[in-house]
Amino acid sequence: MTEIIELRDIALRIALEAGKLLSDRPENFSLSEKSGVLDFATQMDQASEELIADLIKKIRPNDSILGEEGATKTGKSGYTWVIDPIDGTVNYLYGVPGWCVSIAIKHDDNVVAGVVHAPSLGKTWSAVLNQGAECNGKAIKCNEPIALSKSLIGTGFSYDLSLRVVQGEMFNHLITRIRDIRRLGASAVDICFVASGVLDAYYEADVYEWDFAAAGLIARESGAKFLAVPTMPGGSQYFVMVAGPSLYRELGQEMISDGRWIKAI
Repeated sequence: MTEIIELRDIALRIALEAGKLLSDRPENFSLSEKSGVLDFATQMDQASEELIADLIKKIRPNDSILGEEGATKTGKSGYTWVIDPIDGTVNYLYGVPGWCVSIAIKHDDNVVAGVVHAPSLGKTWSAVLNQGAECNGKAIKCNEPIALSKSLIGTGFSYDLSLRVVQGEMFNHLITRIRDIRRLGASAVDICFVASGVLDAYYEADVYEWDFAAAGLIARESGAKFLAVPTMPGGSQYFVMVAGPSLYRELGQEMISDGRWIKAI
């Protein structure tokens, strides 16, 4: 356990360094297209990932790395660092608060430590497996119990425009059954907001492991239930849902009753 806490502390220091780099936001951006014209990276995504990966290699040379922008390295220690150098790149590009740096550490297939650092919000979340979750050094818990009819729910939308049609239909299905919906623009922060009690629940389809690896652990350690299942067998994109236990069950039933969403809740 001592080693995992030390890894969490290393991830905290590295995330803060990346946050400093990103807080000096450039006046001009160069964009590189990824899966489509709406899905892109900036030069700052790449600079942040390079900084994070270089520090990990220096401090933990035997660890593996999986980065959104391609900083992949295979090590022999059994530990893998899962990096999202900017979650919420569109927010960052437009100067909208809420983007973050996400760093998770896996041992074999289990996430054992995670950090989500959101400089524009002044918040840093972290967790160690079986040791609880924190925001800015203070213990956090999800909201529980919350009825669906009283819930404030976060969501997001895919870069795939055809999938947005289905997501819009789910939005329409839920909006008359809940208090309200928020769309904030960074999956990791949305999940951490559930862990902190800022949101009651969050769901989204078409997200990647680096989007939720750290935040998912933080949510679970806050007492929330967290689901991540591939949207297609063997695929790299996931449907995620997180909420306190009672709302998780009720929201899950809405997803099932709608008939278009995950049946494995």
